[in-house]
Amino acid sequence: MTAESLDDVDWRVLEALQADGRASYADLGRIVALSPSAVTERVRRLEESGVITGYSAEVDPEKLGLAIMALVRLRYPHGNYKPFRDLLATTPEVGEAHHVTGEDCFVLTVRARSMRHLEEVTGRISGLGAVTTSVVYSSPLTRRPVVSSAVGASGAAASGSRRRT
Repeated sequence: MTAESLDDVDWRVLEALQADGRASYADLGRIVALSPSAVTERVRRLEESGVITGYSAEVDPEKLGLAIMALVRLRYPHGNYKPFRDLLATTPEVGEAHHVTGEDCFVLTVRARSMRHLEEVTGRISGLGAVTTSVVYSSPLTRRPVVSSAVGASGAAASGSRRRT
């Protein structure tokens, strides 16, 4: 399943689930004007095709004592990524890791209790290569849902074919 194969109803289901992953099929049906059973089938198809990859709770790290967030850039001079993967597996403060182009090899999102804690974590990371750390002051946008206009797809509705389930 690709963005082009999704119709406008699929996109509305995706947008509704991204806004509230706990929405019932009845609630989703009201939003997209389909029966709960039709919505159930669409969600099942989106899950089976890998478009929907899971559901989870959003947690506020600050409320759990992780008040500091930093972006850590790592220049990793090795072709052997096992030590890096091992570090990720044993460093729960790293929430995200991205392999990137440019001078740095990886960009990590790190959460810490204090500046001292951040220093300890970045010290462990620096054992693998040169590290540059940027402490985040604020995050005006933390998560944006994926919408059809972002992927340049308008679904089957643009081509005139409308699939109803």
